[in-house]
Amino acid sequence: MQIRVSSSSFLNNAKAKNFAFCFALSPPFTKFVAVMRQMITILGPTASGKTRLAAALAANIGAEIISADSRQVYRRMDIGTGKDLEDYVVNNTPVPYHLVDICEPGTRYNLFQYQKDFIDAYDDIGKRGKRVVLCGGTGLYIEAVLKGYQLSPVPQNDELRERLAGKDLDELTAILADLKQRNHSNMHNRTDVDSPQRAIRAIEIEEYNLKTPVADRYVPPVPSLVVGVDISREERRARITQRLNDRLEGGMVDEVRQLIADGVEPENLIYYGLEYKFVTEYVIGKLSYQEMFTQLEIAIHQFAKRQMTWFRGMERRGVTIHWIDAMLPLDKKVQAVISLDQQ
Repeated sequence: MQIRVSSSSFLNNAKAKNFAFCFALSPPFTKFVAVMRQMITILGPTASGKTRLAAALAANIGAEIISADSRQVYRRMDIGTGKDLEDYVVNNTPVPYHLVDICEPGTRYNLFQYQKDFIDAYDDIGKRGKRVVLCGGTGLYIEAVLKGYQLSPVPQNDELRERLAGKDLDELTAILADLKQRNHSNMHNRTDVDSPQRAIRAIEIEEYNLKTPVADRYVPPVPSLVVGVDISREERRARITQRLNDRLEGGMVDEVRQLIADGVEPENLIYYGLEYKFVTEYVIGKLSYQEMFTQLEIAIHQFAKRQMTWFRGMERRGVTIHWIDAMLPLDKKVQAVISLDQQ
């Protein structure tokens, strides 16, 4: 994957307050012009409380939220993806949000499409004179926005998929690692390839990029104050377990059953990983309830750990993240972000 990034001094200029962008992009991107104060990014691992913080912050400063979650884009996949839409209502006032519930279950949303949708949402918000708060836990999506990854749409390679069909996840992971090394790519860490289907798609993308030059198109990085919600391992694990219990009691199994009844193929739900993988395997009889719970709980803990690994990697790659304590009262966290923004 070829990634072109503009100067780090532009990206990391935390004191700059107003920015003018002109995105001249080849199709399918559109021309994008916006003048606004710098974006604020709220990131953190699952169960850290980042959505509540982002919504409270947006309400305080009159901003709108753009989601950076690779699964919350799907309609009717609410409980398993943890949309927590009630968090977007602050003091009985809805906070506008974008890139949630924008495509149908069973489809394959990707980073290229996200980058396009982000630009459209960012443009729309800017035209209305509002600030943007980017919020999510999908580090790849966030980094693609902050650094302006240059991406190409990758077609399906049926011959490659047939050749890889019989390989297990470990074999596919090894093939992907070799392609990433040859491409000098930071794409597709273990968070993104937790099933054979996802690994095959990642290999498909990496092989395409190895053989096909990236189109000569410029997507500039978006300057942002980046704030991370820092939560201890013990507190994170306790919240994950409690939240999993709450979601199961709140109808997550019924949500999966309804998606299947609506015509979404089980293998497509399994593709989405985590809750949808394990709950689907329970619904179709592959796992017992206790096996489903135990394996899913472990998988979510591992996922949160990988999220933090990605965020630390972002710091090594030049993104400054200001970490604030997840255990602070909400109003204190909001004020901490505002103070950073005013520096």
